[in-house]
Amino acid sequence: MTTPTDAPVAPASPGRLADPHAALEVRDLTIEYSSGGYIVRPIDHFELDARGGELVLLLGASGCGKTTLLSALAALLTPARGSIHLDDTEITGLKGKALTQYRRRRVGIVFQAFNLLASLTASENVQIPLRGAGVRPRAARARALDLLDQVGLSDRVEHRPGDLSGGQQQRVAIARALAHDPPVLLADEPTAHLDYLQVDGVIRLLRRLADSGRLVIIATHDDRLVPLADRIVNLTPRRDTESRPPETVHLEPGEILFRQGDSGELIYVVESGIIDLVRTREDGTEEQFTSVESGGYFGELAPMFGLQRAATARADAETTVTGYTVRDFRSQHSGSIGQLLSGAVDVNESV
Repeated sequence: MTTPTDAPVAPASPGRLADPHAALEVRDLTIEYSSGGYIVRPIDHFELDARGGELVLLLGASGCGKTTLLSALAALLTPARGSIHLDDTEITGLKGKALTQYRRRRVGIVFQAFNLLASLTASENVQIPLRGAGVRPRAARARALDLLDQVGLSDRVEHRPGDLSGGQQQRVAIARALAHDPPVLLADEPTAHLDYLQVDGVIRLLRRLADSGRLVIIATHDDRLVPLADRIVNLTPRRDTESRPPETVHLEPGEILFRQGDSGELIYVVESGIIDLVRTREDGTEEQFTSVESGGYFGELAPMFGLQRAATARADAETTVTGYTVRDFRSQHSGSIGQLLSGAVDVNESV
């Protein structure tokens, strides 16, 4: 049982931070889950080093694992492998009270959908984590008013979410995430629901919070945030739009060309032999769902759309394939994108 307290909470103003030198170290992080009976690894052998005072962008398309990665950093899910250290704390091994304290004191989360309670005022929404930690009503309200002032909403403290703009709701969500003055702030698509007028205030606030000494990590697909960042981590492979010499690969029987979950830059044409496309099930067994013979092509979705490889490509016999960039492949194969896709092996058909 938490004992109520009137002890003041350390201020989270942009000019001061209780722990300005937080160091994050992520090593060999792999996150996997089951989807339709198959294993999906949106995050595979991921590594990152970041420190307080930096604003890091996790940039990528929908489905690339941005939110999944934030959830691991927030200790809301446990990775399959790897480690996450914040200073001297190994996050993936936390349990019980230590886990609760980490989530409460060391990391603040700004959710994509704001997650504000419609029946509560801005002040009351910000007070939720404080009251949950046992802070008495008077101290919690004082802290909430201070935070709302810091995010420029001192004139909206008694307004409910329905009476606030999207940008104002996002700033309330940021204030709530700062309730316990965490050294790390995680923001999931903070500009997703905002127009360009509302975006301006939110991105200025996030940059100011990083400048105060916090480590701010933003998951986004919004390229407008790129100039804001000290570091950019691309979670979606960038499509190679340049021309380059084709790459010919000779494979022995059983030899693997690429694995399920790999990034991909090339579309492959089978010159001779056979390529089997197989997918790993959640029980570790494999399912072969098609083969590509001489003259056929495969692997087009990953380089065209920045996706991970949806299957493993393995030689069934002595096989020769030639890999082309999207640009070069299209120059040699007439037709629209739709026609090219319909003429290829669709490795996502059974997902």
